[in-house]
Amino acid sequence: MRIATYNVEWFHTLFDGAGGLIRDDSWSGRRDVTKAKQTEALITVFRALDADAVLVVEAPDCSRGRDGVAALRNFAEEAGIRARAVCMGFANDTQQELMLLYDPDVITARHDPVDLGAPGFETEFRIDLDIDASEDVVQFSKPPLEVALETPVGPLRLIGAHVKSKAPHGARNEADVMRLAIANRRKQLAQCIWLRRRVEAHLKRGEALIVAGDLNDGPGLDEYEALFGRSGLEIVLGREAEASQQMYDPHAAQALQSRISAAPTTARFFLRHEGRYLQALLDYVMVSPDLRTRAKGWHIWHPFDDPACWGQPEVRDALLTASDHFPVSLDLEAL
Repeated sequence: MRIATYNVEWFHTLFDGAGGLIRDDSWSGRRDVTKAKQTEALITVFRALDADAVLVVEAPDCSRGRDGVAALRNFAEEAGIRARAVCMGFANDTQQELMLLYDPDVITARHDPVDLGAPGFETEFRIDLDIDASEDVVQFSKPPLEVALETPVGPLRLIGAHVKSKAPHGARNEADVMRLAIANRRKQLAQCIWLRRRVEAHLKRGEALIVAGDLNDGPGLDEYEALFGRSGLEIVLGREAEASQQMYDPHAAQALQSRISAAPTTARFFLRHEGRYLQALLDYVMVSPDLRTRAKGWHIWHPFDDPACWGQPEVRDALLTASDHFPVSLDLEAL
């Protein structure tokens, strides 16, 4: 069984208000890419993935009278892929939803934000972020999707997340950059602590768990990480917990092993002011200890780093056109 996560940049711009695909030569949200070209590229990528379930990060929105669930179903029908049913959690107002596309002939899925003691993601989380003896209130602009799955490899829990970006958007000068970067990192870490609380609760219940999505974090991504001692990635993994309470992703493990060696990457952004591309490891598929023995292959669908993607020009070009992130997939075997 294959489970994947894929952050699709500005997916919502490819649909009209009723969820119909717009396949014309108007510009998409992608730089220098038309809606028709991005749609064709996404169809190629999703067909190549051939996943039983795909967590779609930045899925079409369900706000302002738009039907993102219908939009994603229409896309799946147009693409002719097996993963054609949609499971969605709490809607948000960012135009970027979290949805699970899945094959209903193989999997059943339901949104299931159970009571775990830790606050539900649609509520708020109170934590002292700056050690001033005063609680800060943290919320998710995109509440993580919590899904109960029945699958060929047994029952699973899936948490799909899109954690706060640390980029200092809106900064007007160097002082603004520092202030916003530190504030955003505080919120990103708080969301990861909140996410970890619910991960721990599932692990203590003995449930097979997958945490997938875009954490907007990896080791050494900015100079402010040292101020906080650890990354949000390390928090969600539970690297300081006992082995039975740790999550695992081999790409994360490789990146954390040495901060000065080359690390895998899942995203590629164009820096206009520098005229170059920046690559980063942001997307993960983490598994609980009981699933590690059944995990037979993690795969970053990177058009340059992965020989299988490079060797298929149509797929390679589609990956570059479809999004600024690349899919990450995991194959699980039954016991």
